[in-house]
Amino acid sequence: MEQLEKLLRERILILDGAMGTMIQRYTLEESDFREGHFENHHKSLKGNNDLLSLTRPEIIKDIHRQYFLAGADIVETNTFSGTSIAQADYGLESAVYAINYESAKIAKEVAAEFKDKPRFVAGSIGPTNRTASISPDVNDPGFRGVSFDELVIAYSEQINALMDGGVDILLVETVFDTLNAKAALYAIDCVYESRKKSLPIMVSGTITDQSGRTLTGQTTEAFLISLSHMPLLSIGLNCALGASLMRPYLQILNSKSPFAVSAHPNAGLPNEFGEYDETPEMMASQIEVFLKEGLVNIIGGCCGTTPDHIVEITRMAQNYKPRIIE
Repeated sequence: MEQLEKLLRERILILDGAMGTMIQRYTLEESDFREGHFENHHKSLKGNNDLLSLTRPEIIKDIHRQYFLAGADIVETNTFSGTSIAQADYGLESAVYAINYESAKIAKEVAAEFKDKPRFVAGSIGPTNRTASISPDVNDPGFRGVSFDELVIAYSEQINALMDGGVDILLVETVFDTLNAKAALYAIDCVYESRKKSLPIMVSGTITDQSGRTLTGQTTEAFLISLSHMPLLSIGLNCALGASLMRPYLQILNSKSPFAVSAHPNAGLPNEFGEYDETPEMMASQIEVFLKEGLVNIIGGCCGTTPDHIVEITRMAQNYKPRIIE
């Protein structure tokens, strides 16, 4: 924690880019998601990217390595859907511990290859595919697809496995429902207490459209206030918006946050084919506005970003000082 806090005051730290975007480059088939582990599983597994840490670990290692070579200080584990709630869609709740443990382990192995500067692994904790605040049934607004306690149990399993695998940071990311995030943070608190050990915590929310609110209706300031009871390393925004549209919400975090501020925007907005068109140069030039204004301490990329994007962002960030943390 002390080393990270010191680095955040010295320079802008670089987070990696998109895992899913990179996995798509390998044009994998169903067999790639089953190899050596799930050959006889009764459901289709193609697209369950977290499984690749078990079935094709060399691919995930290569992606981490590319991001470190591009300049990343922090890479995220391949565990965005690594809870029993998310894995239930594939009937793979029993694989959750192995997914998270192996994902953390292989990311740490790659980080250890680099000696030029400190490299860190953040355990990626996604929002799950259910929301605790909104009913999935328009005819029954009081119904909930998941309870707070169910989220806590699922997150606790993931957190324990990530810590067993050796992560340096826990990253609760792409938060669209603050109640889900609160469940994750409560789970983290409980796990830390039971293990008598704690790690730095990053939180990153997602503004779903240009209204400036999360899916469950919170403004950026409300999101910050709702989570400020936790001693966070950083709070920030990722996904949904491209860099240029994210700026006003980062300005709010800059003015209000007692923590470091992070951002990993998409490479613009998706086109009609669901693809992201912003080149590394285009994205870096938009991010440079954040850096000139001193809005961030940690910068990276989300959907559509690649090691090429991180190279440009790293090059740009070297010219600017980090946001001052009060």
